[in-house]
Amino acid sequence: MEEVTGPVVSTGAGWRRARQVARYTAIGAGATVAAFATTTGVLLGQAKQARRTIPMAEAPPPRCDGVYGPKLPGRPLTTVILGDSSAAGYGVHRRRETLGALLATGLSRRLHRPVRLHRFAVVGSLSAGLRPQVEAALEQQPDLAVILVGGNDVTNRTPPAVAVRYLTDAVRDLRAAGAEVVVGTCPDLGAIQPIQPPLRWLARRWGRQLAAAQTVAVVEAGGWTVSLGDLLGPRFAAEPGRMFAWDRFHPSAEGYAVAASVLLPTVLSALGAGPERRPALTRGEGVRSLPQAAQEAARHPGTEVSGTQVSGRDRGPAGRWAQLRRRAFVAVGALPAHAGEPVPHRADAVPAPGGPESGDVLRPAGRAETDDVVRPAGRPETGDVVRPAGGTQTAVEGRA
Repeated sequence: MEEVTGPVVSTGAGWRRARQVARYTAIGAGATVAAFATTTGVLLGQAKQARRTIPMAEAPPPRCDGVYGPKLPGRPLTTVILGDSSAAGYGVHRRRETLGALLATGLSRRLHRPVRLHRFAVVGSLSAGLRPQVEAALEQQPDLAVILVGGNDVTNRTPPAVAVRYLTDAVRDLRAAGAEVVVGTCPDLGAIQPIQPPLRWLARRWGRQLAAAQTVAVVEAGGWTVSLGDLLGPRFAAEPGRMFAWDRFHPSAEGYAVAASVLLPTVLSALGAGPERRPALTRGEGVRSLPQAAQEAARHPGTEVSGTQVSGRDRGPAGRWAQLRRRAFVAVGALPAHAGEPVPHRADAVPAPGGPESGDVLRPAGRAETDDVVRPAGRPETGDVVRPAGGTQTAVEGRA
């Protein structure tokens, strides 16, 4: 059997197969959901309580756009990050703590080249909100796109087939433009403290269902996926004060560092820069049909799924072939100012505030703070909170 690792773009309708996987994933949950059907009042009450407990998102996360490793040789790797608040970095106060900055710093260090980062993720975004983000991202001619989305679709009860269709369109458009695409699939909302059982149990099942469907659709469209699942759950439960942000809903700086350490190995592999090795059968790695790989990945956080070939063929009796890997996490952290501090585009920068932020990286004299980027006229700030007509935030559903 010949195995060639790497995504292969399919012309099939991946979201239709994703819808089938979502349905199959939900079969085992049928009896449980039926049992909960008589407790609708309890679930509604818990949802209202969660909305009261989780604070409103009133301010955007720190800006992280800029060039990382500006003194390194070579053309900057243009990277865009899309999705919801987890992609935007909501919950931290310094740019170096955001997911985008952590990934850009890690990429710059390991590729030994500059990385130009553009963040278009929006706090509160659903998968339906990816379209305008992708349109803005394509203007930058990206080499790499990282997408994290799905949590708000679960809490808003967006049908998986609908959410996945928007994600599929986003991945296809980015791939057609020549960008590599890595998607962190829907996280496990059961790890969120303000969400109590039985709503927590349902949220966990819905999240896994969507994550499996996302995996099928993304790989069919030529991208790579990394399952986030309950990756942070055990550590969040053991150290909630360290891993959660102040709102007990979004990750802290340490939480984002863990997520970045999981995503970075797959990002490197998607760019052809990761250390490849033979799949380890003892670790549950190897070639699967795509639907089987998607369901396994949804159950095991930190699992990478990408397209592959068997005996020169993309597909087998059960559909698309997929490579399933569980890569070693890569430690990710902030660099000193002289090595990893992002440098904003000169035309987009304004002078830094009067003094350095307490506890932040000290900037060399004359260097502008990348959090202070001037937005082009008419364009909302990326990372802003999504609000429906009337100015009210979309309850708990709009905060992930």
